[in-house]
Parts: sequence; structure tokens; C-alpha cells
Amino acid sequence: MKSATTALLGAATLALMSGAPAMAQEPVLACLITKTDTNPFFVKMREGAEAKAAELGITLQSYAGQVDGDNDSQVAAVESCIASGAKGILIAASDTKAIVDPLARAREAGILVIALDTPLDPADAADATFATDNFEAGRLIGAWAAATMGAEAENARIALLNLTPSEPTVDVLRNQGFMTGFGIDVKDVNDIGDEDDPRIVGNDVTNGNEEGGRTAMENLLQRDPGINLVHTINEPAAVGAYQALQAVGAQNVLIVSVDGGCPGVAAVKDGVIGATAQQYPLQMAALGIEAIAKFAADGTKPVPTEGKAFFDTGVALVTDRPVEGVPSIDTAKGTELCWG
Repeated sequence: MKSATTALLGAATLALMSGAPAMAQEPVLACLITKTDTNPFFVKMREGAEAKAAELGITLQSYAGQVDGDNDSQVAAVESCIASGAKGILIAASDTKAIVDPLARAREAGILVIALDTPLDPADAADATFATDNFEAGRLIGAWAAATMGAEAENARIALLNLTPSEPTVDVLRNQGFMTGFGIDVKDVNDIGDEDDPRIVGNDVTNGNEEGGRTAMENLLQRDPGINLVHTINEPAAVGAYQALQAVGAQNVLIVSVDGGCPGVAAVKDGVIGATAQQYPLQMAALGIEAIAKFAADGTKPVPTEGKAFFDTGVALVTDRPVEGVPSIDTAKGTELCWG
């Protein structure tokens, strides 16, 4: 099935700036702060930043939390970047509210702050956000799940496997996007868990990893062993959920997710995950380094994608079971574009 992706890789570079400098005019220090350094998504993000920094002659310092949700390590990293005289900070925040004050101090020091993947809360606590449209990513997998289940969607028993108790923006957006796509009234779009749709078995957190996904799935299966649809925050959590389902002999359970890493695309191909929304972390980080170089050269700050409050780096639904009305690419194309 030939279908479009949303603002895919090449297109994402068009509106950012008229041209990044081929080389910074004087030594420029940039910082990259990610949630962890083990998740393949953030590994690829670091690779993208490193490659672009080397191309532009920028010194890059990389930091990461010990686990997803480790705000203290990220605060310490911001303070180190301020002390080191960085020109720009790229950050995928673990706690999108708690990190705001440290980043405000960085901006007061004249540092360009760009949120990657996860918008801050409030979003204007950063000078710019380069991210997947996470609500759209969730909406795509929700719409695909509804179309795939057909009339049985009315009898769905839904498990929602989220990220952390602090409900970072990326968590809320994917969760609420999924339910919107599936046709659930989300009530307050900024809150997880206020829905009253009887099809929802419950929400649990995974910390974005396989073990957390397995534990969260086990918890929700105790509440309702008839779960037949699982939304997961990312693909490691999806694999953990699948393991828990297999352990109890659950059959015909549809799992959907977000990320589009190479292991995740392989899981779609193997039937572990029904569909995933693919995003492009290398692109986010490379564009972020270009933005810091431009800011260091002439003070120019990046502008958002037209009609959005952030710079959209693209998303595409990956599945080998396409449905009418939901644009998608197959796993062959997803493998060409995947990371990790």
C-alpha cells in the first residue's frame, strides 16, 4: 500500500533555517542531555548529535540519567553545561516540570535551550522544541487498532502501559492520542486516567523498559485476564507486555506502540507488535546541533513548523496489516528508516 509519511526525514530540514554554517566561527560548546544512555532511541539521538557536531566543528558534551525519570542527574547536567559556558543545550527531559527552573537559569545565562522529543511543561520553557508529533503518533496507532478490530472495537478490553508516574508530556500526548484515535472520550486531554470509558481496564507505568512493561502487563492482567488491546509507551515496554501475555497463554491480543527502532520494526514483522509509529531521533539531534551553530554565529533561533508550536521531525505508521483511511508504510520501508 503506497501511503504518505508525515513530514519525513528530508522534508524536516526545509523550514528550520536558511542555512546552517559550514563551521562555527569560534569554539562552540553544545550539550546533549538524554533520559538514559541505554535506550536505543537515545543512543541514536547521541549518534546524530555527535556526527553533526563533528561536521560543524562543535564540541559536544553528552549526559544521561541513570534510568527514565532520573531528574536529579539531568539537573546536575544542566548546571555543568552552564558552568562550562555552553552555547546551547539539547534536552530530552525526564521530568518536564521539575527541569524548568534549572533550564530557566541556563536561558538567563544566554544559552539556547531546545527540547528534543519531549516538550517541556510549559512548552515555552524552551526556546524551541524539535519532536515527533507525539499526539499524532498515538492517534495513528489508535485509529489503526480501531480499524483492525472493526466491530469488535466496541468490546475492547484495553490496557494502557505508560511511562512514569510524573506523566511527562510525551507520555500524556501518546496516551491521549491513542485514545482519541480509538474513539475514546479523553475528557481532559492534559491528564492521564480521568477517562470513564468502560473498555479501559487500567493504566500502569513501565519506565519505558522491558521489565517495566512485563510487570505492568502482569498487574493489569490480574485485574482483567480478558485484555485484548494493549497500548505501550514504547517498543521495549511492548516486548515486556508480550512476554507477560505469552506467559499466561493469552491469545489474539493486539499490541500497538511508538518509536520505530529497528528491534521494534522487527517485532512488527514478527507479529509481536501489530503497528508502531516511527519517529526519527537522529534527525532531531542533528537539527538541534545545526540550530545551536546558527545561534552561536548570529543569534538566530529556530522557528516552529507552520501551524504548530514545535518543529515537527516526522512520524509514520509502520505495519504489515494496512487499513483503509490510516496512512502507513510496511516493515520493509520501516527497516530502511529505522534506528538502533
